[in-house]
Amino acid sequence: MEIKKSLFKICLAFSWIAILLASCKKDNQSSSTDLPVVQAYLYVGHTLTVKLYQQKSLTDTAKYGAAITGQVLYVSDGSNQVKLTESAKGTYTYNDNAFLTAGKTYTLSFNYLSKEVTAKTIMPSKPQNFATQHTTVIYTRPTNVNVTSDTLNRFTWDNPDSLNHVLVFDNVDDTFIALGRATGFSNSNSNIFEMNTDRKSAYYVVSNSFPYYGTYQVILLRVNQEYINLIESNILNANSQNLLNVPTNVVNGLGIFTAMQADTLSFSLAD
Repeated sequence: MEIKKSLFKICLAFSWIAILLASCKKDNQSSSTDLPVVQAYLYVGHTLTVKLYQQKSLTDTAKYGAAITGQVLYVSDGSNQVKLTESAKGTYTYNDNAFLTAGKTYTLSFNYLSKEVTAKTIMPSKPQNFATQHTTVIYTRPTNVNVTSDTLNRFTWDNPDSLNHVLVFDNVDDTFIALGRATGFSNSNSNIFEMNTDRKSAYYVVSNSFPYYGTYQVILLRVNQEYINLIESNILNANSQNLLNVPTNVVNGLGIFTAMQADTLSFSLAD
């Protein structure tokens, strides 16, 4: 599977960020829908895409806030400013794939309810020398339930500057077989997951990291601190009592405007 398809699946899988932020509020703000929620993941070689949603009230049971339409969005790379086109309701794009390049700072700007909304991110360089210790790992479920998890594989990459990296594991099989089960079953909600590597240049995965046997696409993302801040927050455990000061790098808004680059490989977990 090529990186483009894998990154598209990542965006779909982690759209929970926008979903949850769409129902969040910050200190000294009411629960009315007065803030735009921004969702944008910038990748070199891909269409620049920004999605806008209304902030939901905490009592709203809808999955998403309503799409924000009819806006005029600009993104600057420090030298050139481009205007995005609304390609679908609440989705704004710029189709020149050469616009996004490593090392440049990108600034989003638009006006919403008489306020200027801005966000800024830097496009990191692509990860280098991403490698796996094993391409196939044979896993046997331990008979003793007290046995600690075994180390299954080791992934490495160059990181002399201790930059932020996230590993994403995507089981690409059509049918998922749970570790220790003999029959297959479909459960598309848990076949993709991510792990923060804590600025290291190696990561060991253990048996209880994986719910299924099968072939995994492993995507190494070099990310910025705004992305790390969000995934390290308590957003996954959020409730109506702690939806305050959710991390965001959007001024006069909520959400995330971030850039990342990726490399990918695969390995198989077999029985």
